[in-house]
Amino acid sequence: MTPHVSALTIAGSDSGGGAGVQADLKTFSALGVYGTSAITAITAQNTRGVFAVEAVSPAMVSAQIAAVLDDIAPQAIKIGMLASAEIIAAVAAALRGYGGPVVLDPVMVAKSGDPLLAEEAEAALIESLLPRADVLTPNLPEAARLLGRDPARTPEEAEAQGRALLGLGAGAVVMKGGHAAGPTCIDRLVTASGVLAMEQPRLATRNTHGTGCSLSSAIAAALAKGATLEAAVRQAQSWLHGAIRAADGLGIGSGHGPVHHFHEVWT
Repeated sequence: MTPHVSALTIAGSDSGGGAGVQADLKTFSALGVYGTSAITAITAQNTRGVFAVEAVSPAMVSAQIAAVLDDIAPQAIKIGMLASAEIIAAVAAALRGYGGPVVLDPVMVAKSGDPLLAEEAEAALIESLLPRADVLTPNLPEAARLLGRDPARTPEEAEAQGRALLGLGAGAVVMKGGHAAGPTCIDRLVTASGVLAMEQPRLATRNTHGTGCSLSSAIAAALAKGATLEAAVRQAQSWLHGAIRAADGLGIGSGHGPVHHFHEVWT
């Protein structure tokens, strides 16, 4: 029997189920990929906010990654919330020798505005993991924070910041456009070959919790199945647009509700 395609998420747990490891595993499953996980932190959160965060020990994070890599051999890895510099160092060390694609979502702040990465850990993220990323998926505030700049306000500034992140070592950068204004949401795939803009109509909904996690996981899932980078980003963006469009139908929570990961499956 041929083993099924699998992917590994290294990220924090969201007790509300809309973001983090839960969103990643839902995304993998929705897209036909077997999901495995290494949990870096436990959060107490719901659609209204994050109320407590407890980091997992770096040794335990390393052990989880080693166990998955040793037996299940995922075809792609997605990295999300890392919480601390010590966990970042542990993840970087655990991934030495891994040859598959790595998608890094630089999670720093939750949708509610609560911090998810210690400020002193940002330098470690840039130095230790950003050069390991085949694909970096920042939103505009995250890209600006990584570069020590103000968030991009124009397409030209977004492209320039994407190229600057390439200069820090990322293999490719997806500059997510959800925080920009306008009737369309434009994600920009920035590579050494140039910039490719991909757009979708902007949807009016408050239920966007987990969009960043889900997009990066969808890219990882497509890469795990052998898609090219451009095809993976296009497929992920199109799938996420459908998940956002269907989100209001879930009716989960009273704050920023989750996207509908199984919009193509559930009736």
